[in-house]
Amino acid sequence: MTAGTGAGVRGAGRAFDDGALHFAVGIEDTFVPQVRPGHRALDEYELTDHYRQWRSDIDLAADSGADAIRYGVPWYRVEPEPGRFVWDWLDPVVDHLLERGLVPVVDLVHYGTPLWLDNAAINASYPERVAAYAYAVASRYADRLHVYTPANEPAVNAEWCGETAAWPPYLTGPDGWTKVATGVARGIVLTQQAVAAAVAAPTFVHVEAAFRYELADDAPDEVVEGTRLRAQRDLLIEDLVCGLVDGDHPLVPFLHRHGVSDATLEWHRALPMPPDVMGVNFYPHLSTGVVEADVSREAPARGRSGADGLEEVLRRFHGRYGAPVFLTETSSRGDAEAHIVWLEESVDRIVELRAGGLPVVGYTWFPLFDLLDWSYRTGTGPAAQYLEPLGLYRLSAEPADALRRETTAAVDRFRQLAQTYGPSGRPAPAHPTEGSRA
Repeated sequence: MTAGTGAGVRGAGRAFDDGALHFAVGIEDTFVPQVRPGHRALDEYELTDHYRQWRSDIDLAADSGADAIRYGVPWYRVEPEPGRFVWDWLDPVVDHLLERGLVPVVDLVHYGTPLWLDNAAINASYPERVAAYAYAVASRYADRLHVYTPANEPAVNAEWCGETAAWPPYLTGPDGWTKVATGVARGIVLTQQAVAAAVAAPTFVHVEAAFRYELADDAPDEVVEGTRLRAQRDLLIEDLVCGLVDGDHPLVPFLHRHGVSDATLEWHRALPMPPDVMGVNFYPHLSTGVVEADVSREAPARGRSGADGLEEVLRRFHGRYGAPVFLTETSSRGDAEAHIVWLEESVDRIVELRAGGLPVVGYTWFPLFDLLDWSYRTGTGPAAQYLEPLGLYRLSAEPADALRRETTAAVDRFRQLAQTYGPSGRPAPAHPTEGSRA
């Protein structure tokens, strides 16, 4: 697991390079198992009954018309003790994913760390520990799983773990944010090297949350400047991983003020790990922040919070990192009718962007079925009280002993769009890329 493995060399990957628009779904896979007074364990697979219903859930994903799926590995369950791995649940899951013809985009870390890893991402051994876990997964399925996301939404991870004290290690402020961010960034680099050491020609899909900010006309100058820096910070971890934080980067003074050494920055510049595909997560109800005296991230009725905002962020990520882009998460709040409106609006815009030359290679409705809002962790009510109606399938708490998956009209519309614009709805390339798996 050393430099020179070929990890991060753009073009080394084989998935999603066939010219098609791939349609994917995802199952919410946040795993924060640590508890303390006022904080319950948050395991979305447990809370949505996926551990028990995984086989039929995978069938729902395949039957939706998707050809790919973002699927997370519960690290804390797969490695319950340092260096001891338990595969009895994951093995048949991988079998069934592949039997149903889905390309898994493996979320190695969506959120959360094992119970035994004190202080989570700021543990001095975290980068090596997460890389060893990644190597174990990639080695076990080396001839079967080829597409990996080292860490989902690293900037959100740094915020919730290092700035707002919502998740372990419960740090606050810019010092905390920076400590978590640099640990996560180093972990991504070592993870990518580890997977590349185990898998021939892997495809790395980095995934980051897309945030955009709309400034009120009367926003004070200091708020405008703070927002500019905040927008830069949202991309800072990906910039570090890609080796882009040099002396001209606008956040170098921020990093220095909060304890990041030049040696750390030089380490990243010497080991750039750019993505083969840049995943972008955009929600019309969450991703636009309205900036007045402060920032609020929920602005469903404001300006470019819909398809225009989606186009803006896809262009931004492609322009900054140079890789093809994949909309790796999107959905909307509301009923099936509201879902269909956003499905059609967002897919139409992506089809237009592709026709205009922007290399958008995928579209993901996330989640496949409803998830639990993260406020469950600090709440006291039963899980059903925290269900967010974001999925193509509704979760129903009746009967009380199981969460039933209910089909909505949005499933049919997603399937129709996938059949129209997805790989099966277009001619195969005249000269497919050698070794293409997607």
